[in-house]
Amino acid sequence: MPGALSGIRILDLTAVIAGPLGMRTLADYGADVIKVEGPTGDVLRASSPRRNPGMGALFLNLNRNKRVIALDLKAPEAADVLRRLIAKADVLAHNMRPDALKRANLDYDTCRAINPKLIHAGIIGFGRGGRYRDRPAYDDLVQAVSGFSSLFARVGEGQPPRYVPMNMVDRLTGVTAVHAILAALFHRERTGQGQAVEIPMFENLIEFYLGDHFSGHLFEPPIAPMGNVRALSPNRGPYQTKDGTISMLIGVDKHWTSFLDVAGLSAVHGRDPRFNTPAARAANIEAMLGLVAEVLKTRTTAEWLKLLDGADIPCGPVLTLEELQNDPHLEDVGFFEPHDHPSEGAMTIPRPAVWMSETPPEIEALAPALGAHTREILGECGYASGEIDALLKSGVVKASD
Repeated sequence: MPGALSGIRILDLTAVIAGPLGMRTLADYGADVIKVEGPTGDVLRASSPRRNPGMGALFLNLNRNKRVIALDLKAPEAADVLRRLIAKADVLAHNMRPDALKRANLDYDTCRAINPKLIHAGIIGFGRGGRYRDRPAYDDLVQAVSGFSSLFARVGEGQPPRYVPMNMVDRLTGVTAVHAILAALFHRERTGQGQAVEIPMFENLIEFYLGDHFSGHLFEPPIAPMGNVRALSPNRGPYQTKDGTISMLIGVDKHWTSFLDVAGLSAVHGRDPRFNTPAARAANIEAMLGLVAEVLKTRTTAEWLKLLDGADIPCGPVLTLEELQNDPHLEDVGFFEPHDHPSEGAMTIPRPAVWMSETPPEIEALAPALGAHTREILGECGYASGEIDALLKSGVVKASD
């Protein structure tokens, strides 16, 4: 069954995480994604763990459903290859800084002259017009300079700023790139016009998290400090039980009254003015979360899960990474798929989470070796067999065969 984006060709000049994740998502939806790598490949090919050189776990995860060509962008002869690739593409995605993009003749004006309908999508560090525009940007750095890392220090006195224990900025930016590119493609479908799109990591993260934390500064003049009080509460988090931890959320009045019932506290706190309305609980969030935390210490995790489930209060265990693969719901939906990679052997891959009745995203091909499709792609660009051999011999391109 053809994917939703079948017939769309994407030239993927991105590396590391943000761009590869975004283009992989579009490939899962059926786009023909051609990943352009240098002679030594994407730096994530060397990531650990790995079974074989050039096939690190992170690279394998981020580059399925793609075809790859190894091309030395610094070689003068690469210009003709790029022109032919751009002429046949619907989207060109890159994560180069502006100067490097211009030097490689891959800036929007140059590409538009080759293909006026092209969507030219740049995943960049900082937005145009700002003084940080040409600075390098990495996930940890953006977490820090955006103010995001400081949120951890606001949770409790003496807590240091921290990084989220995942490449959150890269992954958020990759997901944002997907919907930005889809919007540009939809516009082109209606008007025939290509366009330039930029997705800056810095502004993207700030817009994302200030949705929670801009708070009273949304108004002019500000009517309250920045920071979502509940989200920054030191009492917010998985609760300690008699023998472990549990997640439990009181979101509406029914949850609160049901919790008081199962905890045997209705007589004491049922009419407590600090807690008897959503507004009151919000105004006294520290007291409410502190009370819940103390009560949950009185029973085991299993006892609380049974009581809370029976009262229809949102709750669940706090799983470890290792426990996820045995989660019964994930087993029910077939989330972890077994695959056999041509060179890497047996693999377990989290499948695309989105369900679609007619054009479901699928894992159709696993991440390829460097230069695996070089000959095939050059042939599609109109190069004859002898010309391809000459390009390979000169080192402008590289093939895995």
